[in-house]
Amino acid sequence: MSQFKFSVGPWNVHPGADSYGPETRKDIPIEEKFKKFAELGFSAVQFHDDDAVPNINDYTEEEIKEKAREMKALLDKYGLAAEFVAPRLWMDPHTIDGGFMSTRAEDREYAMWRAYRSIDIARELGCDLIVLWLAREGTLCAESKSPVWATKMLIEAINKMLEYDKTIRVCIEPKPNEPIDRSICGTMGHVMAVSAATIDPSRVGGNLESAHATLAGLDPAHEIGFALAMGKLMTVHLNDQNGLKYDQDKSFGVENLRAAFNQVKVLKENGYGEHGEYVGLDVKAMRTTTDGDSYKHLENSLKIFKALEEKVDRFDYDFQKKCVENRDFEGLEMYVMELLMGLK
Repeated sequence: MSQFKFSVGPWNVHPGADSYGPETRKDIPIEEKFKKFAELGFSAVQFHDDDAVPNINDYTEEEIKEKAREMKALLDKYGLAAEFVAPRLWMDPHTIDGGFMSTRAEDREYAMWRAYRSIDIARELGCDLIVLWLAREGTLCAESKSPVWATKMLIEAINKMLEYDKTIRVCIEPKPNEPIDRSICGTMGHVMAVSAATIDPSRVGGNLESAHATLAGLDPAHEIGFALAMGKLMTVHLNDQNGLKYDQDKSFGVENLRAAFNQVKVLKENGYGEHGEYVGLDVKAMRTTTDGDSYKHLENSLKIFKALEEKVDRFDYDFQKKCVENRDFEGLEMYVMELLMGLK
């Protein structure tokens, strides 16, 4: 039995539309998704602000809170918790050139409005974590804004969030590119620096997504380990990635099994989850997936994670120590490969 609790976002079950083609499956109502998530063994749901409150721009602050309470009741119906709320700052006309880092004051004000409403929603849903995926926070034109100014704008925005609610935690999900090509805060190292510059670094940390680390040419397990060493890993988004291209969100472990093994290993070895953290999945079904298989990528990811967890439990640390002492790294690598191939 897994020692971890798992979370998933409603966007991980979607109709299949992308930048290059139309929908390939029927949309599924959110309550039906919740019911299936609970059946699959998930404990919590990840939310964007407008997942919890659709058409959020149309409501007053009090109406938004009331809508969030309705969503909380739906979660309770299926025994699910809310893990976090993330302001969706990349799908609105106000955020075409960034939200917190927009060169227009009215756009920055709108971004803060969404951030504050996300905090309100999180409180109504019973969670204290706000995730910032800084999708368009950067520049398409290098000379259009100073990276110094932009970084300071991000820190200022986070400070305002920390001041708005004295118990909320802010979790940055770094990504080096796509949809913006010159991002601000693109790796876990950037997250640590931004955290240290805020008014309360103890409440600012990171969310490591496997694919985003790969897109930066980095090892996801090492990025996870770096954040763990700093006491800053607030959550993870596990998936997989085939090379340095667009963000694929493939099922966990299907492309890079050894890298996936080491992600599970570093989480288990360092007590991740002991303070209530979730193992989050951020995976998408292939566009060719049929309606009947809309959840198979989630089932596959959970199955692979739990199988790798069992491999970690069987890992021979005495043999590892002996190999390291003798600098027999070829022997250690082969041991890991045999373990993964079922030969050990």
